[in-house]
Amino acid sequence: MFDHPDFDDHEGIHVFSDPKSGLRAIIAVHNTNRGPGAGGTRLWSYADPRDAVTDALRLSKAMSYKNAMAGLDLGGGKAVILRPDVEFDRTALFEAYGRAVEAVGGRYITAEDVGVSPDDMRVIKTQTDFVAGLDDGPAASGDPSPVTAEGVYRGIKVAVHHALGVASLKGIRVAVQGLGHVGYGLCQHLHEAGAQLIVTDINQAVLEKAEAEFGASLVEPSGIQAVEADVYAPCALGGSISKDTLPDIKASIIAGAANNQLASPDMGEACRARGILYVPDYVLNAGGIINVAAEVSGTYDPKWVKSKLDELEVTLKTIFAEAAKQGVSTDSVANEMAKERLNA
Repeated sequence: MFDHPDFDDHEGIHVFSDPKSGLRAIIAVHNTNRGPGAGGTRLWSYADPRDAVTDALRLSKAMSYKNAMAGLDLGGGKAVILRPDVEFDRTALFEAYGRAVEAVGGRYITAEDVGVSPDDMRVIKTQTDFVAGLDDGPAASGDPSPVTAEGVYRGIKVAVHHALGVASLKGIRVAVQGLGHVGYGLCQHLHEAGAQLIVTDINQAVLEKAEAEFGASLVEPSGIQAVEADVYAPCALGGSISKDTLPDIKASIIAGAANNQLASPDMGEACRARGILYVPDYVLNAGGIINVAAEVSGTYDPKWVKSKLDELEVTLKTIFAEAAKQGVSTDSVANEMAKERLNA
């Protein structure tokens, strides 16, 4: 583990197995300098269990950076559940996972991520109090994905103004990869702002809905990066910006909701060298964890959430300006800012 390329002095890596329910899970706590590690739980089918370890390590580190850049009193943590490859009892699985979260002793607070719903959060809540993203209770905020979508939309507006010199999104072509809860919510905001949408997803029904509701143009998943667009918005899984895909990208801006969009650390500089403004994903997609932080505080305040989204826009403007001033990539500026805040 200590030799793993994505191990970054993580404070704790917890592995859980419950044969009765089929649970196999990894909870990674990266850094708790600012508070308990907080981040979503992902339920996913991994071809190789080692890929789950990589996901947990990379995502938990990103959460440390995300929470620091959002100015939250939370550290970085993330969990992945390896989806059983046989039929399973979902309630039993998430009850067992709730007990796993409880066993970490408050150093990790979970919420939703890919493959996990507010219903699953309610099941986890029966076993532990270290859970957010609930839709009932005194400080409940429900599914955080609408706030994530709003934050990404706001960030795209800031990026378009910086890179293209226009304040409006009317007529701006945005290629959206992935129409899950966040991706579809982002499309709603973009459509209302007058943007032209080009979308893809593996779910044909949701594609047809986007076509009918937003007038979106549909493309195959393999072709989304190569379409003529002003903005490419990755909103599916990570690693979509790689040495193989970057040459195909025609957009001037990369700004999406997916975590860990850069397949390798050098891809940020590769984007800059090609004249593409890369919007650091862990800054852009912080709306969800901001919403969770408001819930964790015990008194959910929508005005506080809005103020943090306002700060997100200011932070992005600072990153863009500093990257331009230094002649370096935006992700390198964001990383240094995040490290300073973690060590402060």
